[in-house]
Amino acid sequence: MPGRQITQLELKGFKSIRQLNDFRLESMNVLIGANGAGKSNLVSFFRLLGWMVQENLQQHIGELGAANSILFDGAKSTPQIEAKFSFQTDKGLNEYRMRLMHAAGDTLIFADEEYRFIPNGVDEEAGWSSLGAGHRETGLIQRAAENDTAGFILKLLKGCVVYQFHDTSKKARIRQNWNVEDNYFLKEDGGNLGPFLYRLKNREGEHYLRIVRTMRQILPFFGDFFLEQDGPSIPLRWTESGTDMVFGAGQASDGMLRAMALVALLLQPVEHLPPVIILDEPELGLHPYAISIIAGLLKSVSVHRQVILATQSTAFIDCFEPDDIVIVERKGRESIFTRPNWESLTEWVDTYSIAELWEKNILGGRPG
Repeated sequence: MPGRQITQLELKGFKSIRQLNDFRLESMNVLIGANGAGKSNLVSFFRLLGWMVQENLQQHIGELGAANSILFDGAKSTPQIEAKFSFQTDKGLNEYRMRLMHAAGDTLIFADEEYRFIPNGVDEEAGWSSLGAGHRETGLIQRAAENDTAGFILKLLKGCVVYQFHDTSKKARIRQNWNVEDNYFLKEDGGNLGPFLYRLKNREGEHYLRIVRTMRQILPFFGDFFLEQDGPSIPLRWTESGTDMVFGAGQASDGMLRAMALVALLLQPVEHLPPVIILDEPELGLHPYAISIIAGLLKSVSVHRQVILATQSTAFIDCFEPDDIVIVERKGRESIFTRPNWESLTEWVDTYSIAELWEKNILGGRPG
């Protein structure tokens, strides 16, 4: 497994996830389950984490409808959220844990927040370093200025990035012009796709050409991106084969925009990618052939980066290996995450694909 990845995760009390204990994460993790099973709730927690490490936890809680709406069965039933991350790196084990308690104003505050580092070859567990209690935003940022371990763990947590390119409405950011200077990292919603591609074209030519060639595989009529500066902005535009017309983002289908964003994300230089890439239903709106291409890119990326994705597409599922699969089921009020025991399913696997086993409910988590 590549370094700087999550090896284990514990999560309790968040939305439908009442208790997720010692959950093992691999380089590729494909969450499958019916509608409402809880796949997206795990993705939602990573999104909350992203806001938290930017000191915007309270804002995000408000946007989610206040704390009561994200606590398992509400604050009366579950007054706190607990989480623990374990990151294995070349030098040892980095761990972070927090406890968010329901507080006045229907918000959450830190009841506990701790971190530690256990070097390789050390049998005795290191003690936890406390960041105190009662604060509304993470204490890691302030501690990181004076402590190398806190700074490193903050960097690891910031490296867990959720990408979702679902919003392709007329007012979506991906359809708008974007400042040319904001081009180094692709935004989580693909909003700066034009400037991002512009930078790749001018500084990472080989990667840019791979993106164009891949878009031509997905969309045979695609010619090239047309990336010309318009004042301080770079509009997302492209050309098509057989015509000299230039097309703008407003003329693109939803699936075309999502394919552009996914291909650009996954074919950029790998050293620019975050250590942990989280995607919710990346196959949405894509043609089956495009789905197979995106799955291939994700598998290639997972050699160097950790991938966590949620899907309910049978075509997508069959692109991955059995050991990549995580079944998500709703039992009563809670979501249960399990990895199938493939040794006990050997006879089934020899006859049926993963998607067929899922559809037959042999794996559990029957499709909805």
